[in-house]
Amino acid sequence: MEQKAIGAVRVAGSIRTRLTFSHLAVIIVAMGLSGILLFSLLEGYFLSAMEDSLVAQAGLITQALIPGARVDAPPADASEAAYNTLQQQLLSNLSLDAQNVAGPAGEVPVKELDLSSLADTTFQLSSQLDTRIRIVDTQGIVMVDSMEGGQGKDLSGEPLVAQALKGESASPSVQSGAAREMRFAVPVLVEGKLVGVVFLSQSLRDVTAVMHDLRLRWLVATAIALALSGVVGLLLSGAISRPLRRLTKAAGAVADGELDLRVPVRTDDELGRLSQAFNKMVSRLRAARQTQVDFVANVSHELRTPLTAIKGLVETLRDGAVDDTGVRDRFLETVEGETDRLIRLVNDLLILSRADSEALNLQREPVDLAALAAATVDRLAPWASEQDITLCVDAGDGIPFALVDPDRMEQVLVNLLDNAIKFSRPGDSVTIVVTKALGAAVRVQVRDEGIGISPEALPHVGERFYRTDRARSRAEGGSGLGLAIGRALVEAHGGSLSVESEEGQGTVVSVTVPVQ
Repeated sequence: MEQKAIGAVRVAGSIRTRLTFSHLAVIIVAMGLSGILLFSLLEGYFLSAMEDSLVAQAGLITQALIPGARVDAPPADASEAAYNTLQQQLLSNLSLDAQNVAGPAGEVPVKELDLSSLADTTFQLSSQLDTRIRIVDTQGIVMVDSMEGGQGKDLSGEPLVAQALKGESASPSVQSGAAREMRFAVPVLVEGKLVGVVFLSQSLRDVTAVMHDLRLRWLVATAIALALSGVVGLLLSGAISRPLRRLTKAAGAVADGELDLRVPVRTDDELGRLSQAFNKMVSRLRAARQTQVDFVANVSHELRTPLTAIKGLVETLRDGAVDDTGVRDRFLETVEGETDRLIRLVNDLLILSRADSEALNLQREPVDLAALAAATVDRLAPWASEQDITLCVDAGDGIPFALVDPDRMEQVLVNLLDNAIKFSRPGDSVTIVVTKALGAAVRVQVRDEGIGISPEALPHVGERFYRTDRARSRAEGGSGLGLAIGRALVEAHGGSLSVESEEGQGTVVSVTVPVQ
């Protein structure tokens, strides 16, 4: 018993652990997916804002340094949320302070325009953007560099610059490496002629720092959420596992034969209904065990009486009574009667056993119950006449056929008529009334005018081996199984059997079975 209880606790603990971890797994998956989507969205917003910033800077620088020039750059996407927030604030403060700028381009023919005059130009973005600005001539040579040491360098091998030198414009791209940065090259056109390239690059360290900080904060928030979720999961799993632990422990006790246990029902959810079902099951098991004990005791008693009588008669015959012809014949007749009683008892028990296991193998067919009742009355009429009791049948018109096993229904009618005759007085009558019941059913009633049944005994009528008059029933060969067998056979047909009685006024037994 102790080992089973420990095993129950381990099972419940395992369920609690699984529930807790499943709860945490849901939190982890939800936080992970939301974090991935959020970081991807934020980084996309930041990069989009930086792209728009580079495009705006390229246009502003070109117009300030090369009057009359324009850049062939893709327009900024004003529908992006990043553009509507960060970019508007950024561009509103963006201006250029340039010195030593060459004269207006209109004063110099386009074919003679030379970007070498910009070599001494200095400029500064008022918003202090961390952007490196390089202006490249048509040969790919850097003419102006916002950082020192870049002038004169050949950038024709740079993919973005090479593409811009061909007059093709491309969106800004992110270059990975030791220091991530975004680069953008745009061709500069004067009257449709390529005069150079504006090459911009901006470090992504600020974006990387912000994303790193956000990820760190997200990890802290996730850890706190997991800790809180773990506590909540333990509480919830404990609330679920405690009833299961009680049920497991109670089931082990029931398996050991303790059928008096009850599991407390404290909720109306699935666990509460499971506890109710368990208590109901235990009650039925206890009732079944008590029924089995009573059944064995009653069977033993019923078998012991005729066997004791037979044994006594045989011993008497062996002691010399066999020489007396009259005594011998009377004793042998008694032995035969007790033997028949044993055979009937065994047959009745066999029928009840088959009914309990649903193994009666009923041969259903449409049966005229009025005709079957008349045939049964004819069969028992001689015995009823000996008791000065009249048998009759009262059947109406238009009664449908019932879908039953005729042999089993005849056995039911014989048992009911047998009881009615036994408990009727001389001169009484027993009537079988056949009528159509409500719905698709036929009702057969066996009515007698006998001694009736007392109110105290009526609830027990139909129980196995129960007799309202034990001494009389046993003397006449009754075992208290007739009505129980009748009820079992009727219920096997899907019907019902009920008893109504008034002491001293007679009894009515009603049987209802389905029609075809």
